Amino acid sequence: MAYVLGFEEVNKFSLPTVGGKNASLGEMLKASIRVPPGFAITTNSYLELITSARIDVEIQNILARVVPNDIPSLDKASAAIQNLIMNAPMPTAIADAIEENYCMLCDNCNINDLPVAVRSSATAEDLPDASFAGQQDTYLWVKGLEAVIQTTQKCWASLFTARAIDYRARMNFPHDKTLISVGVQKMVDSRTSGVMFTLNPINGDPSKVVVEGSWGFGEAIVSGAVTPDKFVVDKVVREVNERTISTKMIECVYQAGDGVIHRVVEAERQTTPCMNDAELQELVTIAKRIEEHYGRPMDIEWAIDHDLAFPENVFIVQSRPETVWSQRSQGALLGKKSGYELLMEKAMSQIKVKS
Repeated sequence: MAYVLGFEEVNKFSLPTVGGKNASLGEMLKASIRVPPGFAITTNSYLELITSARIDVEIQNILARVVPNDIPSLDKASAAIQNLIMNAPMPTAIADAIEENYCMLCDNCNINDLPVAVRSSATAEDLPDASFAGQQDTYLWVKGLEAVIQTTQKCWASLFTARAIDYRARMNFPHDKTLISVGVQKMVDSRTSGVMFTLNPINGDPSKVVVEGSWGFGEAIVSGAVTPDKFVVDKVVREVNERTISTKMIECVYQAGDGVIHRVVEAERQTTPCMNDAELQELVTIAKRIEEHYGRPMDIEWAIDHDLAFPENVFIVQSRPETVWSQRSQGALLGKKSGYELLMEKAMSQIKVKS
C-alpha cells in the first residue's frame, strides 16, 4: 500500500489513488511540461487515517442525518466531521512517508524547510463531465515538516466542508465513494500567475488561446480581488488579437512574518502588463502542447517565477478539461463550417504565394 507517490510515478490513470489534480500533474510531466516538483499523499493515507481512528462509520452516520438544502444542518455536519478528522492521530507510517518525501524534495531543491503549496486533490474533481474543482482547500507557502503534516490533515478535513457535502449530494456523488489525496508541491514565487484556455471561453472558438493573468499568486484572481490582464492569441499565426491591460490594484504575495497577504500594487505597476510578449508566447506554446497531449480543450493554471530566468521561470501548476464548451454540441460554430475548418481557413489565409 503506497502512502506517498512522486508526481513522476503517477499519470491520468492514477485518479483513484491521487485524485484529479495530482493525476494531471503527473500526466503533464509525462508530456515534458514544466511542472514544479512534488509528491502526492495518496487516498490510501486518508482511508488509513479514518479507519485506524475508527471514525469512518461515524462520518457516514453524521452524513446520513443531513437535511438536504438546510444550511444549519449542513454546517453542523461539516463541523462535526472536520473536528473528527483534525483530532484523529496521524498514523506513524504515513507521517514517516511524508517526512521521507518532503526531506527528499528539500534536498533536491537545496532548500531547508522548502516552502510548498499543499493542495487537496479529490477523486471527484477535474473530471471531463463535472466541475468539482475548488470544493476543497489549498494552502500556500507552507514551510517545515510539522506544518506540512498538519496542513495535510486540514486538506483531508476539507472534503467535508458544508459546500462540498451539499455539492456532492446535488450531483448524486456518494460521499463514501469520494476520496481525497493531497499534493505537496514546491512553491512557485509567482511574479505573475493566472489561467489560460485553449479555446475562447466567451464563444467557444477553438482557434484561439485566451490567457488571463495578474501580479502575484493566482488567488487574487480567483477571489475576485483583481481584474486580470487578458490576451487573446491566434493558435496558428500567433498574433495577439486582443490585449486588455487592466488596472491591477491588489496582488497576493508572501510576506515574511505575515504569510500570504493581499497588498496594494505600486502605482507604476498597476497599469503595466503583467507579462512580456516572450512569456505570453511561451504560455501559448505550452497550452497548445497540453491540448495536443490531452486531445481536447483545456483549462490551465500557470505561474511565472520571480527569480528564475526565462523560459525556466514559466510553470504549469494545474490543467483540467474545459467543461463548458466541451459539453456542447460539436456542430458548426459559424454558418456550416466546423471549428477545424475555420482554423484551417485562417491558417491558409496567412500563406502568401511568391509571384
